[in-house]
Amino acid sequence: MTVLAFAGIGVRLFDLQARDRSHLESLGVGQRMRTVTVPAERGNIFDRNGKVFAVSVPQTTIVADPRVIKDPDVYAAKLAPIVHADQAELEARLANRKSAFAYVARKVDDPTAKQVRDLDLVGISFQDESKRFYPTGPVAAPVVGFVGTDNNGLGGIEYDFDKVLTGQPGRVQVERDPQGNDIPGGEHQVAPAKRGQDVVLTIDSSLQWKTEQALLQGVTSMNAHQGMAIVVDVQTGDVLAMATVDGATDSAPAQAAPATESTHPVADVYEPGSTNKVITMAGAIQEGLISPDSSFTVPDSITVGDAVYQDDEDHPTEQLTASDILAQSSNVGTIEIARSLGKDRLANYLRAFGFGQRTALNLPGEASGVTFDAAKYTDTSMGAVPIGYGISVTAMQMLDVYSTIANHGIARPPRLVAATIDADGTRHDQPLAPPRQVVSAAAAEAVNGMLQKVVADPVGTGTKAAIRGYAVAGKTGTARKAPYDSGEYNASFAGFAPADNPRLAAIVVMDSPQGSIYGADAAAPVFQQIMQFALGYERVPAS
Repeated sequence: MTVLAFAGIGVRLFDLQARDRSHLESLGVGQRMRTVTVPAERGNIFDRNGKVFAVSVPQTTIVADPRVIKDPDVYAAKLAPIVHADQAELEARLANRKSAFAYVARKVDDPTAKQVRDLDLVGISFQDESKRFYPTGPVAAPVVGFVGTDNNGLGGIEYDFDKVLTGQPGRVQVERDPQGNDIPGGEHQVAPAKRGQDVVLTIDSSLQWKTEQALLQGVTSMNAHQGMAIVVDVQTGDVLAMATVDGATDSAPAQAAPATESTHPVADVYEPGSTNKVITMAGAIQEGLISPDSSFTVPDSITVGDAVYQDDEDHPTEQLTASDILAQSSNVGTIEIARSLGKDRLANYLRAFGFGQRTALNLPGEASGVTFDAAKYTDTSMGAVPIGYGISVTAMQMLDVYSTIANHGIARPPRLVAATIDADGTRHDQPLAPPRQVVSAAAAEAVNGMLQKVVADPVGTGTKAAIRGYAVAGKTGTARKAPYDSGEYNASFAGFAPADNPRLAAIVVMDSPQGSIYGADAAAPVFQQIMQFALGYERVPAS
């Protein structure tokens, strides 16, 4: 029996040394080696001049292997004060021996990482991980967006271009000693990470900052709930600035919107009021129904269906030209012109100018607004719609209307991304969207002249938008907010300059201004500040 027993042991030893040798070696290697995913460096976001809006900076993430930590309570007591973690929660993670991996702290700065390294704790290791920084702070923050802890885009361009910015992660194998510590030199690369592409915006950070400051001043002075402003290049559709300012609350002063807010100029809809009258005029001129000098008998009020529409101020029946009607923002005169245009053509022009559909920006949360086919118009629609009620638009959609008039009747879809840049530095310019003719150049030129009168005529509603040395074209808007008995209004001004050779267009929308509800007082002065700076900054020659 003894001989047989020793013979059996000998056979088993031979199996272990020979036939099972490779299997045991693989088990040992498997216990020593682990594969780690290496996140790719996220691409940067730049303004149109190369100034950095968003950049990823290498940081240190501290991790633990709970299987080799004998005293998780002691570890937690030492680590928690350094990494500013809840001690009880950290202890619970470190005590989970079923896991070979637990985060101690993510993306800490170098001094914090050094303090932990100096503790020389068994089972604690360090990984490189990038952290997103925004050097320009709140400037254009909702447009740029933000990322989560894992560097995934959660808002703005960070979200919309997440796949472009993210890149492709790599993999490395790390060898550890029995105590769970990484062995120096025991690492080798399996697959390299591929850096994400950079994104270049059309936004100009200097113009964006000035726009936000002018809007902040306006929101503060008018004690408005919120303000929005956009500046575009009418010839390319490039968005040069897109700003939102939140009004003061009981706990905070008025301030530029943070990155976590939606991009309100494309996400929020409102009834535009009198800024919409430009479409009524453009359609009637395009159809040959009126000219700027066409004369109309304009009473103080007009009945459409069962609703009575009035001008803002009482006046006797008077003769006004189409230009006068627009300059003085006569509701009654505009409705009379709309009657000659008819509901079918009016509805078609609203859609032709871009209402009821998202713009080409395609930002997260962008709204399409609301407009209707003529078949769905009610008895009062031909009183409400021509003067900007019964429909809803975004600030970007309304600005597109004025950009189209400025660009000789040619709609140039807005653009927010100018280019992407590969990891090797190759730039890929984003093409301009194809233009489309909405109204003729002659019709646009006629409306341009009418809009100039809004600003230049002493009785025009837009005189506070005038800029010395430049011809300015534009239109005020003052619209009740639903419910209409709330006593709150949206005040706006949209326009462009120089009107004789248009280069830039802008819109300002003030939500619930106090003191004066009118676009002439609440929005036109802010437009004037923004446009005056923009013309000088862009070195646009005077008219």
